[in-house]
Amino acid sequence: MAKDGYTSKGERRNVRKDICNAERRAYREHPINLIMNKQAAWKKMKKVYLTIPNPNTNETNKRFLRVEAKDIWGDPRRVFIMGSKQEES
Repeated sequence: MAKDGYTSKGERRNVRKDICNAERRAYREHPINLIMNKQAAWKKMKKVYLTIPNPNTNETNKRFLRVEAKDIWGDPRRVFIMGSKQEES
């Protein structure tokens, strides 16, 4: 099929829906997996977002905020040297 330039239309699944859902459930069951993947992407300078509780408790319609990881974790290129003072930011 590949020799004559056939391209699939992508109309049907190639994996059963319940198997996909089970894999997703297993992945999200342990939050450490999610955090480790986000941290690895952050180290590669990808645009990673974190969900944090809203510091303004008066905004009851927005209980959580979506913020960029570099605003919380800082710059991944920053180098830490033992015994040196951390710079205030």
